[in-house]
Amino acid sequence: MESLRNLLIATLLTGMASTILLGQSGPSEITLHPVYQTESGNPGSNFRVAVTAQLSPGFHVNSNQPLEDFLIPTGLTLEAPDGIQISGLAWPQAVMLEQQGAENPLAVFEEEFAVGVELSLDNKLPNGSYVVPGILRYQACDATMCYLPSSKGFELIVNVRGGKHDIIPEHAEIFFGLDFENTSPPVPDVIRDNTRTNVPKSAVINIQTQLSNFSLLGTTGGYLNTTAFLNFIDRSESGRQEQGWFEGQGPFMIVMLVLLGGLALNLTPCVLPLIPINLAIIGAGTQAGSRKRGFALGSTYGLAMAIVYGLLGLVVILTAGTFGTINSSPWFNLGIAVVFVVLALAMFDIVNIDFSSYQKFFKSDNSSNTGSFFLAFSMGAIAALLAGACVAPVVIQVILFSSSLYLSGNIIALGLPFLLGLGMAIPWPLAGAGLSIMPRPGAWMVRVKQAFGVFILGTAIYYGSLAYGLLSQRWVNPDEVASSVQEMLEEGWHSSLSAALEEAREENKLVLVDVWATWCKNCLTMDQTTLKNENVQVRLDDYVKVKFQAEDPSISPASEVMAHLQGIGLPTYAILRPE
Repeated sequence: MESLRNLLIATLLTGMASTILLGQSGPSEITLHPVYQTESGNPGSNFRVAVTAQLSPGFHVNSNQPLEDFLIPTGLTLEAPDGIQISGLAWPQAVMLEQQGAENPLAVFEEEFAVGVELSLDNKLPNGSYVVPGILRYQACDATMCYLPSSKGFELIVNVRGGKHDIIPEHAEIFFGLDFENTSPPVPDVIRDNTRTNVPKSAVINIQTQLSNFSLLGTTGGYLNTTAFLNFIDRSESGRQEQGWFEGQGPFMIVMLVLLGGLALNLTPCVLPLIPINLAIIGAGTQAGSRKRGFALGSTYGLAMAIVYGLLGLVVILTAGTFGTINSSPWFNLGIAVVFVVLALAMFDIVNIDFSSYQKFFKSDNSSNTGSFFLAFSMGAIAALLAGACVAPVVIQVILFSSSLYLSGNIIALGLPFLLGLGMAIPWPLAGAGLSIMPRPGAWMVRVKQAFGVFILGTAIYYGSLAYGLLSQRWVNPDEVASSVQEMLEEGWHSSLSAALEEAREENKLVLVDVWATWCKNCLTMDQTTLKNENVQVRLDDYVKVKFQAEDPSISPASEVMAHLQGIGLPTYAILRPE
Protein backbone atom coordinates (compact mmCIF):
# COMPACT_ATOMS: atom_id res chain seq x y z
CA MET A 1 0.00 0.00 0.00
CA GLU A 2 2.92 2.32 0.74
CA SER A 3 4.26 1.90 -2.78
CA LEU A 4 0.79 2.43 -4.25
CA ARG A 5 0.42 5.66 -2.29
CA ASN A 6 3.79 6.92 -3.48
CA LEU A 7 2.90 6.00 -7.05
CA LEU A 8 -0.39 7.86 -6.76
CA ILE A 9 1.29 10.98 -5.41
CA ALA A 10 3.83 10.85 -8.22
CA THR A 11 1.00 10.44 -10.73
CA LEU A 12 -0.83 13.49 -9.37
CA LEU A 13 2.32 15.61 -9.43
CA THR A 14 3.12 14.46 -12.96
CA GLY A 15 -0.42 15.26 -14.06
CA MET A 16 -0.15 18.77 -12.63
CA ALA A 17 3.16 19.33 -14.39
CA SER A 18 1.79 17.96 -17.66
CA THR A 19 -1.21 20.25 -17.40
CA ILE A 20 1.08 23.25 -17.04
CA LEU A 21 3.21 22.19 -19.98
CA LEU A 22 0.25 21.36 -22.17
CA GLY A 23 -1.21 24.75 -21.40
CA GLN A 24 1.64 26.42 -23.24
CA SER A 25 0.83 28.00 -26.54
CA GLY A 26 3.00 25.60 -28.54
CA PRO A 27 5.70 26.57 -31.04
CA SER A 28 6.88 30.13 -31.36
CA GLU A 29 5.31 32.26 -34.08
CA ILE A 30 6.52 31.72 -37.61
CA THR A 31 8.68 34.45 -39.16
CA LEU A 32 7.94 35.48 -42.75
CA HIS A 33 10.11 37.59 -45.02
CA PRO A 34 9.56 38.33 -48.75
CA VAL A 35 12.55 38.06 -51.10
CA TYR A 36 12.24 39.57 -54.62
CA GLN A 37 13.90 38.03 -57.68
CA THR A 38 14.13 41.49 -59.27
CA GLU A 39 14.00 44.99 -57.89
CA SER A 40 11.10 45.94 -60.15
CA GLY A 41 8.99 44.56 -62.98
CA ASN A 42 7.88 45.70 -66.44
CA PRO A 43 4.18 46.02 -67.32
CA GLY A 44 3.13 42.94 -69.30
CA SER A 45 5.72 40.69 -67.59
CA ASN A 46 5.82 38.26 -64.71
CA PHE A 47 7.13 39.28 -61.30
CA ARG A 48 8.46 36.63 -58.92
CA VAL A 49 8.67 36.72 -55.13
CA ALA A 50 9.72 34.09 -52.61
CA VAL A 51 8.03 34.20 -49.20
CA THR A 52 10.64 32.73 -46.85
CA ALA A 53 9.50 31.20 -43.58
CA GLN A 54 11.39 30.21 -40.45
CA LEU A 55 10.21 28.29 -37.38
CA SER A 56 11.90 27.48 -34.10
CA PRO A 57 14.33 24.54 -34.16
CA GLY A 58 12.59 21.19 -34.07
CA PHE A 59 9.33 22.42 -35.60
CA HIS A 60 7.93 21.86 -39.10
CA VAL A 61 4.69 22.64 -40.91
CA ASN A 62 2.50 20.30 -42.91
CA SER A 63 3.14 20.54 -46.63
CA ASN A 64 0.54 21.93 -49.02
CA GLN A 65 -0.41 18.31 -49.72
CA PRO A 66 -0.27 16.36 -46.42
CA LEU A 67 -0.57 12.58 -46.54
CA GLU A 68 -3.52 12.41 -44.13
CA ASP A 69 -6.90 14.07 -44.74
CA PHE A 70 -7.29 15.23 -41.14
CA LEU A 71 -4.06 17.28 -41.21
CA ILE A 72 -4.23 20.97 -42.09
CA PRO A 73 -2.31 21.77 -45.31
CA THR A 74 -0.15 24.85 -45.57
CA GLY A 75 -1.92 27.40 -47.73
CA LEU A 76 -1.08 30.84 -49.05
CA THR A 77 -3.73 33.36 -50.08
CA LEU A 78 -3.11 36.76 -51.69
CA GLU A 79 -5.35 39.72 -52.48
CA ALA A 80 -3.89 41.36 -55.57
CA PRO A 81 -4.99 44.86 -56.62
CA ASP A 82 -6.40 45.65 -60.07
CA GLY A 83 -3.85 45.13 -62.81
CA ILE A 84 -2.00 42.35 -60.98
CA GLN A 85 -2.96 38.69 -61.15
CA ILE A 86 -1.60 35.72 -59.23
CA SER A 87 -0.30 33.31 -61.86
CA GLY A 88 0.68 30.50 -59.52
CA LEU A 89 2.50 29.29 -56.42
CA ALA A 90 5.73 27.29 -56.42
CA TRP A 91 5.88 25.03 -53.37
CA PRO A 92 9.10 23.51 -51.98
CA GLN A 93 9.77 19.78 -51.89
CA ALA A 94 8.26 18.11 -48.83
CA VAL A 95 10.30 15.87 -46.53
CA MET A 96 9.11 12.96 -44.38
CA LEU A 97 8.90 13.43 -40.61
CA GLU A 98 8.72 10.37 -38.35
CA GLN A 99 6.43 11.25 -35.47
CA GLN A 100 6.38 9.32 -32.21
CA GLY A 101 3.35 7.04 -31.94
CA ALA A 102 2.26 7.62 -35.56
CA GLU A 103 1.99 4.74 -37.99
CA ASN A 104 2.76 6.87 -41.03
CA PRO A 105 5.27 9.70 -41.48
CA LEU A 106 4.17 13.27 -42.10
CA ALA A 107 4.87 15.19 -45.31
CA VAL A 108 6.23 18.48 -43.98
CA PHE A 109 8.26 21.54 -44.94
CA GLU A 110 11.45 21.98 -42.96
CA GLU A 111 11.88 24.64 -40.31
CA GLU A 112 13.24 26.96 -43.02
CA PHE A 113 11.42 26.96 -46.36
CA ALA A 114 10.20 29.31 -49.10
CA VAL A 115 7.04 29.52 -51.21
CA GLY A 116 7.35 31.07 -54.65
CA VAL A 117 4.74 33.53 -55.90
CA GLU A 118 4.45 34.46 -59.57
CA LEU A 119 2.49 37.62 -60.34
CA SER A 120 1.33 38.69 -63.79
CA LEU A 121 1.54 42.46 -64.41
CA ASP A 122 -0.99 43.99 -66.78
CA ASN A 123 0.29 45.73 -69.96
CA LYS A 124 -1.34 49.00 -68.91
CA LEU A 125 -0.35 48.90 -65.27
CA PRO A 126 0.86 52.42 -64.29
CA ASN A 127 4.23 52.94 -62.69
CA GLY A 128 4.35 52.84 -58.92
CA SER A 129 4.51 50.60 -55.88
CA TYR A 130 1.66 48.18 -55.20
CA VAL A 131 0.89 46.39 -51.94
CA VAL A 132 -0.25 42.76 -52.16
CA PRO A 133 -1.38 41.54 -48.70
CA GLY A 134 -1.23 37.82 -48.04
CA ILE A 135 -1.82 35.18 -45.38
CA LEU A 136 0.12 31.98 -44.76
CA ARG A 137 -2.02 29.40 -43.01
CA TYR A 138 -0.16 26.50 -41.44
CA GLN A 139 -0.21 23.73 -38.86
CA ALA A 140 3.03 23.30 -36.95
CA CYS A 141 4.21 19.84 -35.89
CA ASP A 142 7.15 18.46 -33.98
CA ALA A 143 8.33 14.92 -33.27
CA THR A 144 5.53 14.25 -30.78
CA MET A 145 2.41 16.14 -31.87
CA CYS A 146 0.74 18.61 -34.24
CA TYR A 147 -0.56 21.91 -32.88
CA LEU A 148 -3.69 23.92 -33.62
CA PRO A 149 -3.60 25.64 -37.02
CA SER A 150 -2.55 29.27 -37.13
CA SER A 151 -2.24 32.14 -39.60
CA LYS A 152 0.39 34.77 -40.28
CA GLY A 153 -0.03 37.88 -42.38
CA PHE A 154 2.52 39.55 -44.62
CA GLU A 155 2.76 42.11 -47.44
CA LEU A 156 4.46 42.03 -50.84
CA ILE A 157 5.61 45.29 -52.41
CA VAL A 158 5.53 45.23 -56.21
CA ASN A 159 7.48 48.03 -57.89
CA VAL A 160 6.46 48.67 -61.52
CA ARG A 161 8.65 50.63 -63.96
CA GLY A 162 7.46 51.55 -67.43
CA GLY A 163 9.51 51.03 -70.57
CA LYS A 164 11.81 48.24 -71.54
CA HIS A 165 14.89 47.80 -69.38
CA ASP A 166 17.11 44.93 -68.41
CA ILE A 167 16.09 42.97 -65.32
CA ILE A 168 18.93 41.33 -63.39
CA PRO A 169 17.79 38.33 -61.33
CA GLU A 170 18.87 38.21 -57.69
CA HIS A 171 18.86 35.66 -54.83
CA ALA A 172 19.56 32.72 -57.11
CA GLU A 173 20.20 30.47 -54.08
CA ILE A 174 16.52 30.80 -53.08
CA PHE A 175 14.80 30.82 -56.45
CA PHE A 176 16.86 27.92 -57.81
CA GLY A 177 14.99 25.52 -55.52
CA LEU A 178 11.53 26.71 -56.62
CA ASP A 179 9.95 25.09 -59.66
CA PHE A 180 8.10 27.94 -61.37
CA GLU A 181 7.59 25.77 -64.45
CA ASN A 182 5.10 23.67 -62.49
CA THR A 183 3.30 26.19 -60.33
CA SER A 184 -0.05 25.39 -58.76
CA PRO A 185 -2.89 27.89 -59.11
CA PRO A 186 -4.14 29.53 -55.90
CA VAL A 187 -6.98 27.52 -54.39
CA PRO A 188 -10.27 29.46 -54.37
CA ASP A 189 -11.24 30.06 -50.77
CA VAL A 190 -13.89 31.76 -48.68
CA ILE A 191 -13.30 35.38 -47.73
CA ARG A 192 -10.45 35.59 -45.21
CA ASP A 193 -11.12 39.01 -43.65
CA ASN A 194 -11.24 37.45 -40.18
CA THR A 195 -7.99 35.51 -40.36
CA ARG A 196 -5.59 38.38 -41.02
CA THR A 197 -2.88 38.96 -38.49
CA ASN A 198 -2.08 42.40 -39.89
CA VAL A 199 -5.59 43.85 -39.57
CA PRO A 200 -5.25 47.61 -38.97
CA LYS A 201 -5.90 48.68 -35.40
CA SER A 202 -8.55 51.10 -36.66
CA ALA A 203 -10.53 48.20 -38.17
CA VAL A 204 -10.42 46.29 -34.87
CA ILE A 205 -11.57 49.39 -32.98
CA ASN A 206 -14.37 49.86 -35.50
CA ILE A 207 -15.67 46.32 -34.88
CA GLN A 208 -15.46 46.83 -31.12
CA THR A 209 -17.34 50.12 -31.42
CA GLN A 210 -20.06 48.48 -33.49
CA LEU A 211 -20.39 45.60 -31.00
CA SER A 212 -20.75 48.07 -28.12
CA ASN A 213 -23.97 49.30 -29.75
CA PHE A 214 -25.51 45.82 -29.46
CA SER A 215 -26.80 43.91 -26.43
CA LEU A 216 -25.55 40.35 -26.02
CA LEU A 217 -28.73 38.32 -25.51
CA GLY A 218 -27.12 34.91 -25.30
CA THR A 219 -24.05 32.82 -26.08
CA THR A 220 -23.65 29.09 -26.51
CA GLY A 221 -21.16 26.78 -28.16
CA GLY A 222 -20.27 23.31 -29.34
CA TYR A 223 -22.65 20.92 -31.06
CA LEU A 224 -26.34 21.45 -30.32
CA ASN A 225 -29.19 19.42 -31.76
CA THR A 226 -32.25 21.13 -33.16
CA THR A 227 -34.17 21.20 -29.86
CA ALA A 228 -31.23 22.60 -27.92
CA PHE A 229 -30.54 25.28 -30.53
CA LEU A 230 -34.19 26.35 -30.65
CA ASN A 231 -34.19 26.53 -26.84
CA PHE A 232 -31.11 28.74 -27.05
CA ILE A 233 -32.95 31.09 -29.44
CA ASP A 234 -36.03 31.12 -27.15
CA ARG A 235 -33.99 31.91 -24.04
CA SER A 236 -32.06 34.66 -25.81
CA GLU A 237 -35.11 36.35 -27.32
CA SER A 238 -37.11 36.23 -24.09
CA GLY A 239 -34.22 37.15 -21.81
CA ARG A 240 -34.57 33.89 -19.85
CA GLN A 241 -30.89 33.20 -19.41
CA GLU A 242 -29.66 30.15 -17.54
CA GLN A 243 -29.10 31.53 -14.07
CA GLY A 244 -26.00 30.79 -12.05
CA TRP A 245 -25.99 30.80 -8.27
CA PHE A 246 -25.45 34.56 -8.03
CA GLU A 247 -27.35 36.13 -10.94
CA GLY A 248 -30.19 38.35 -9.83
CA GLN A 249 -28.89 38.75 -6.27
CA GLY A 250 -28.01 42.04 -4.61
CA PRO A 251 -24.47 42.91 -3.47
CA PHE A 252 -25.14 41.99 0.19
CA MET A 253 -26.70 38.64 -0.74
CA ILE A 254 -23.83 37.85 -3.12
CA VAL A 255 -21.29 38.49 -0.35
CA MET A 256 -23.26 36.34 2.10
CA LEU A 257 -23.67 33.51 -0.42
CA VAL A 258 -19.93 33.50 -1.19
CA LEU A 259 -19.00 33.53 2.51
CA LEU A 260 -21.53 30.82 3.38
CA GLY A 261 -20.37 28.78 0.39
CA GLY A 262 -16.80 29.02 1.62
CA LEU A 263 -17.88 28.05 5.13
CA ALA A 264 -19.74 25.01 3.79
CA LEU A 265 -16.60 23.82 2.03
CA ASN A 266 -15.25 22.72 5.42
CA LEU A 267 -18.03 20.11 5.63
CA THR A 268 -16.98 18.30 2.46
CA PRO A 269 -15.30 14.89 2.83
CA CYS A 270 -12.10 16.28 1.32
CA VAL A 271 -11.74 18.82 4.14
CA LEU A 272 -13.49 17.54 7.25
CA PRO A 273 -11.24 14.51 7.91
CA LEU A 274 -8.18 16.79 7.74
CA ILE A 275 -9.32 19.05 10.59
CA PRO A 276 -7.97 17.08 13.58
CA ILE A 277 -4.85 16.13 11.61
CA ASN A 278 -4.06 19.70 10.59
CA LEU A 279 -4.79 21.07 14.07
CA ALA A 280 -2.23 18.64 15.44
CA ILE A 281 0.30 19.43 12.71
CA ILE A 282 0.20 23.20 13.15
CA GLY A 283 0.18 22.93 16.96
CA ALA A 284 -3.17 24.61 17.48
CA GLY A 285 -5.94 23.75 19.88
CA THR A 286 -4.76 22.51 23.28
CA GLN A 287 -1.16 22.35 22.01
CA ALA A 288 -0.96 26.06 21.23
CA GLY A 289 -0.04 27.09 24.78
CA SER A 290 -2.80 29.71 24.95
CA ARG A 291 -6.08 30.40 23.25
CA LYS A 292 -4.72 33.67 21.92
CA ARG A 293 -1.84 31.91 20.19
CA GLY A 294 -4.11 29.16 18.97
CA PHE A 295 -6.47 31.78 17.53
CA ALA A 296 -3.51 33.38 15.71
CA LEU A 297 -2.32 30.01 14.34
CA GLY A 298 -5.82 29.12 13.14
CA SER A 299 -6.16 32.55 11.53
CA THR A 300 -2.85 32.06 9.71
CA TYR A 301 -4.02 28.65 8.53
CA GLY A 302 -7.31 30.08 7.25
CA LEU A 303 -5.63 33.10 5.64
CA ALA A 304 -3.52 30.73 3.51
CA MET A 305 -6.73 29.10 2.25
CA ALA A 306 -8.17 32.49 1.32
CA ILE A 307 -4.99 33.53 -0.50
CA VAL A 308 -4.84 30.29 -2.51
CA TYR A 309 -8.40 30.65 -3.80
CA GLY A 310 -7.94 34.37 -4.32
CA LEU A 311 -4.83 33.87 -6.46
CA LEU A 312 -6.48 31.03 -8.38
CA GLY A 313 -9.44 33.23 -9.24
CA LEU A 314 -7.20 36.16 -10.12
CA VAL A 315 -5.14 34.10 -12.56
CA VAL A 316 -8.18 32.60 -14.29
CA ILE A 317 -10.06 35.91 -14.55
CA LEU A 318 -7.15 38.02 -15.79
CA THR A 319 -5.99 35.38 -18.29
CA ALA A 320 -9.44 34.49 -19.60
CA GLY A 321 -8.22 34.22 -23.20
CA THR A 322 -5.26 32.02 -22.23
CA PHE A 323 -7.42 29.92 -19.94
CA GLY A 324 -9.97 29.47 -22.72
CA THR A 325 -7.22 28.32 -25.07
CA ILE A 326 -5.86 25.88 -22.49
CA ASN A 327 -9.36 24.64 -21.75
CA SER A 328 -9.85 23.86 -25.45
CA SER A 329 -6.82 21.54 -25.43
CA PRO A 330 -7.83 17.85 -25.52
CA TRP A 331 -4.71 16.93 -23.53
CA PHE A 332 -5.60 19.38 -20.75
CA ASN A 333 -9.10 17.91 -20.44
CA LEU A 334 -7.76 14.36 -20.61
CA GLY A 335 -5.30 15.13 -17.81
CA ILE A 336 -8.10 16.56 -15.66
CA ALA A 337 -10.21 13.45 -16.34
CA VAL A 338 -7.39 11.13 -15.23
CA VAL A 339 -6.85 13.10 -12.01
CA PHE A 340 -10.57 12.98 -11.21
CA VAL A 341 -10.73 9.24 -11.87
CA VAL A 342 -7.94 8.72 -9.33
CA LEU A 343 -9.71 10.94 -6.80
CA ALA A 344 -12.99 9.07 -7.35
CA LEU A 345 -11.23 5.73 -6.74
CA ALA A 346 -9.90 7.19 -3.50
CA MET A 347 -13.45 8.09 -2.44
CA PHE A 348 -14.44 4.44 -2.89
CA ASP A 349 -11.32 3.35 -0.93
CA ILE A 350 -9.99 1.47 -3.96
CA VAL A 351 -6.81 3.51 -3.63
CA ASN A 352 -5.65 5.20 -0.48
CA ILE A 353 -4.56 8.83 -0.29
CA ASP A 354 -3.35 9.38 3.27
CA PHE A 355 -1.23 12.45 3.89
CA SER A 356 -1.32 12.02 7.65
CA SER A 357 1.81 9.86 7.45
CA TYR A 358 3.72 12.96 6.40
CA GLN A 359 2.86 14.67 9.68
CA LYS A 360 6.31 13.86 11.08
CA PHE A 361 7.94 16.06 8.42
CA PHE A 362 5.96 19.11 9.59
CA LYS A 363 5.99 18.71 13.38
CA SER A 364 7.84 21.31 15.35
CA ASP A 365 10.89 20.23 17.30
CA ASN A 366 9.96 22.71 20.03
CA SER A 367 9.26 20.71 23.17
CA SER A 368 6.44 23.07 24.12
CA ASN A 369 4.65 22.10 20.91
CA THR A 370 3.41 25.65 20.44
CA GLY A 371 3.32 25.37 16.67
CA SER A 372 4.76 27.43 13.84
CA PHE A 373 3.09 30.27 11.93
CA PHE A 374 5.05 29.39 8.81
CA LEU A 375 3.92 25.78 9.15
CA ALA A 376 0.32 26.86 9.74
CA PHE A 377 0.37 29.00 6.60
CA SER A 378 1.96 26.19 4.51
CA MET A 379 -0.53 23.58 5.67
CA GLY A 380 -3.44 25.93 4.99
CA ALA A 381 -2.29 26.38 1.41
CA ILE A 382 -1.80 22.62 0.98
CA ALA A 383 -5.23 21.85 2.47
CA ALA A 384 -6.88 24.30 0.08
CA LEU A 385 -5.29 22.55 -2.90
CA LEU A 386 -6.15 19.06 -1.62
CA ALA A 387 -9.76 20.11 -1.13
CA GLY A 388 -10.05 20.91 -4.84
CA ALA A 389 -11.84 17.67 -5.79
CA CYS A 390 -14.80 18.42 -3.53
CA VAL A 391 -14.96 22.20 -3.75
CA ALA A 392 -14.47 22.56 -7.51
CA PRO A 393 -18.19 23.12 -8.34
CA VAL A 394 -18.43 25.99 -5.85
CA VAL A 395 -15.10 27.52 -6.89
CA ILE A 396 -16.00 27.31 -10.59
CA GLN A 397 -19.37 29.02 -10.03
CA VAL A 398 -17.70 31.86 -8.12
CA ILE A 399 -14.95 32.26 -10.74
CA LEU A 400 -17.41 32.24 -13.67
CA PHE A 401 -19.56 34.88 -12.00
CA SER A 402 -16.47 36.93 -11.13
CA SER A 403 -15.27 36.72 -14.74
CA SER A 404 -18.64 37.96 -16.01
CA LEU A 405 -18.62 40.89 -13.58
CA TYR A 406 -15.02 41.77 -14.42
CA LEU A 407 -15.71 41.76 -18.17
CA SER A 408 -18.59 44.17 -17.55
CA GLY A 409 -16.13 46.61 -15.96
CA ASN A 410 -16.56 45.77 -12.26
CA ILE A 411 -13.03 45.44 -10.88
CA ILE A 412 -14.34 44.50 -7.41
CA ALA A 413 -15.19 41.10 -8.90
CA LEU A 414 -11.51 40.17 -8.62
CA GLY A 415 -11.97 39.87 -4.84
CA LEU A 416 -14.83 37.34 -4.85
CA PRO A 417 -12.62 34.20 -5.04
CA PHE A 418 -10.60 35.58 -2.10
CA LEU A 419 -13.89 36.15 -0.26
CA LEU A 420 -14.78 32.50 -0.87
CA GLY A 421 -11.51 31.41 0.72
CA LEU A 422 -12.19 33.81 3.60
CA GLY A 423 -15.52 32.06 4.17
CA MET A 424 -13.70 28.73 4.28
CA ALA A 425 -11.28 30.24 6.79
CA ILE A 426 -13.95 31.46 9.26
CA PRO A 427 -13.97 28.38 11.57
CA TRP A 428 -10.22 28.00 11.78
CA PRO A 429 -9.40 30.77 14.24
CA LEU A 430 -12.02 29.25 16.59
CA ALA A 431 -10.69 25.75 15.97
CA GLY A 432 -7.16 26.97 16.65
CA ALA A 433 -8.28 28.47 19.98
CA GLY A 434 -9.77 25.15 21.03
CA LEU A 435 -13.39 26.24 20.54
CA SER A 436 -14.18 24.10 17.52
CA ILE A 437 -17.81 23.17 17.03
CA MET A 438 -17.14 21.28 13.81
CA PRO A 439 -18.96 17.92 13.58
CA ARG A 440 -16.79 14.93 14.30
CA PRO A 441 -15.99 12.39 11.60
CA GLY A 442 -17.95 9.15 11.93
CA ALA A 443 -19.56 6.29 10.05
CA TRP A 444 -21.86 8.74 8.28
CA MET A 445 -18.79 10.06 6.46
CA VAL A 446 -18.42 6.82 4.51
CA ARG A 447 -21.74 7.31 2.72
CA VAL A 448 -21.07 10.98 2.14
CA LYS A 449 -17.63 10.16 0.77
CA GLN A 450 -19.08 7.56 -1.61
CA ALA A 451 -21.71 10.04 -2.80
CA PHE A 452 -18.97 12.51 -3.61
CA GLY A 453 -17.12 9.70 -5.35
CA VAL A 454 -20.04 9.24 -7.74
CA PHE A 455 -20.10 12.99 -8.39
CA ILE A 456 -16.35 13.16 -9.00
CA LEU A 457 -16.50 10.13 -11.32
CA GLY A 458 -19.23 11.86 -13.31
CA THR A 459 -17.01 14.92 -13.56
CA ALA A 460 -14.20 12.71 -14.87
CA ILE A 461 -16.51 11.29 -17.54
CA TYR A 462 -17.48 14.83 -18.54
CA TYR A 463 -13.87 15.94 -18.99
CA GLY A 464 -13.06 12.69 -20.78
CA SER A 465 -15.88 13.28 -23.25
CA LEU A 466 -14.61 16.82 -23.82
CA ALA A 467 -11.14 15.46 -24.58
CA TYR A 468 -12.56 12.89 -27.02
CA GLY A 469 -14.66 15.54 -28.77
CA LEU A 470 -11.69 17.90 -29.13
CA LEU A 471 -9.47 15.12 -30.44
CA SER A 472 -12.09 14.05 -32.96
CA GLN A 473 -12.25 17.61 -34.31
CA ARG A 474 -8.76 17.15 -35.74
CA TRP A 475 -10.05 14.60 -38.25
CA VAL A 476 -11.78 17.09 -40.49
CA ASN A 477 -11.18 18.15 -44.06
CA PRO A 478 -10.71 21.95 -44.00
CA ASP A 479 -11.77 22.24 -47.65
CA GLU A 480 -15.06 20.55 -46.77
CA VAL A 481 -15.67 23.03 -43.95
CA ALA A 482 -14.81 25.99 -46.20
CA SER A 483 -17.09 24.62 -48.94
CA SER A 484 -19.96 24.28 -46.46
CA VAL A 485 -19.48 27.88 -45.32
CA GLN A 486 -19.32 29.08 -48.92
CA GLU A 487 -22.66 27.37 -49.55
CA MET A 488 -24.21 29.20 -46.60
CA LEU A 489 -22.80 32.52 -47.82
CA GLU A 490 -24.54 31.91 -51.12
CA GLU A 491 -27.79 31.38 -49.18
CA GLY A 492 -27.65 34.87 -47.67
CA TRP A 493 -25.26 34.66 -44.73
CA HIS A 494 -22.70 37.45 -44.33
CA SER A 495 -18.95 36.89 -44.20
CA SER A 496 -18.23 40.38 -42.85
CA LEU A 497 -19.16 40.99 -39.22
CA SER A 498 -18.95 44.76 -39.71
CA ALA A 499 -21.36 44.70 -42.67
CA ALA A 500 -23.77 42.41 -40.81
CA LEU A 501 -23.85 44.67 -37.75
CA GLU A 502 -24.44 47.73 -39.93
CA GLU A 503 -27.35 46.05 -41.72
CA ALA A 504 -28.86 44.87 -38.43
CA ARG A 505 -28.62 48.38 -36.97
CA GLU A 506 -30.25 50.01 -40.00
CA GLU A 507 -33.06 47.43 -40.15
CA ASN A 508 -33.33 46.92 -36.36
CA LYS A 509 -32.93 43.17 -36.62
CA LEU A 510 -31.41 40.52 -34.34
CA VAL A 511 -28.00 39.13 -35.31
CA LEU A 512 -26.80 35.54 -35.13
CA VAL A 513 -23.01 35.38 -35.05
CA ASP A 514 -21.56 31.97 -35.93
CA VAL A 515 -17.84 31.84 -35.07
CA TRP A 516 -16.09 29.06 -36.99
CA ALA A 517 -12.77 27.79 -38.34
CA THR A 518 -11.78 25.30 -41.03
CA TRP A 519 -10.28 22.95 -38.41
CA CYS A 520 -13.54 22.82 -36.40
CA LYS A 521 -15.40 19.56 -37.03
CA ASN A 522 -18.45 20.57 -34.98
CA CYS A 523 -18.73 23.69 -37.14
CA LEU A 524 -19.19 21.46 -40.18
CA THR A 525 -21.58 19.15 -38.32
CA MET A 526 -23.74 22.08 -37.23
CA ASP A 527 -23.80 23.49 -40.78
CA GLN A 528 -24.95 20.16 -42.20
CA THR A 529 -27.50 19.23 -39.52
CA THR A 530 -28.94 21.74 -37.06
CA LEU A 531 -28.55 24.86 -39.18
CA LYS A 532 -30.13 23.01 -42.14
CA ASN A 533 -33.20 22.08 -40.10
CA GLU A 534 -36.35 23.69 -41.49
CA ASN A 535 -37.62 24.82 -38.07
CA VAL A 536 -34.28 26.46 -37.26
CA GLN A 537 -34.18 28.21 -40.63
CA VAL A 538 -37.72 29.54 -40.12
CA ARG A 539 -36.76 30.92 -36.67
CA LEU A 540 -33.69 32.60 -38.15
CA ASP A 541 -35.48 33.95 -41.20
CA ASP A 542 -35.73 37.51 -39.80
CA TYR A 543 -32.18 37.47 -38.42
CA VAL A 544 -29.09 38.97 -39.95
CA LYS A 545 -26.79 35.93 -40.00
CA VAL A 546 -23.01 36.16 -40.17
CA LYS A 547 -20.23 33.59 -40.41
CA PHE A 548 -17.25 35.05 -38.53
CA GLN A 549 -14.06 33.12 -39.24
CA ALA A 550 -11.68 32.79 -36.26
CA GLU A 551 -8.97 30.54 -37.67
CA ASP A 552 -6.74 31.52 -34.76
CA PRO A 553 -8.95 32.78 -31.91
CA SER A 554 -5.95 34.32 -30.14
CA ILE A 555 -5.25 37.02 -32.76
CA SER A 556 -7.05 40.25 -33.64
CA PRO A 557 -9.85 40.80 -34.34
CA ALA A 558 -10.97 37.26 -33.41
CA SER A 559 -9.65 37.56 -29.84
CA GLU A 560 -11.61 40.76 -29.21
CA VAL A 561 -14.79 39.35 -30.78
CA MET A 562 -14.55 36.09 -28.80
CA ALA A 563 -14.04 38.03 -25.56
CA HIS A 564 -17.04 40.28 -26.29
CA LEU A 565 -19.24 37.29 -27.13
CA GLN A 566 -17.94 35.40 -24.05
CA GLY A 567 -17.03 32.41 -26.20
CA ILE A 568 -14.43 29.87 -25.01
CA GLY A 569 -14.32 27.50 -27.97
CA LEU A 570 -15.56 26.80 -31.47
CA PRO A 571 -18.17 26.85 -32.73
CA THR A 572 -19.55 29.78 -30.75
CA TYR A 573 -23.06 31.11 -31.40
CA ALA A 574 -24.19 34.49 -30.10
CA ILE A 575 -27.38 36.49 -30.54
CA LEU A 576 -27.13 40.29 -30.53
CA ARG A 577 -29.79 43.00 -30.46
CA PRO A 578 -29.18 46.59 -31.61
CA GLU A 579 -29.63 49.10 -28.81
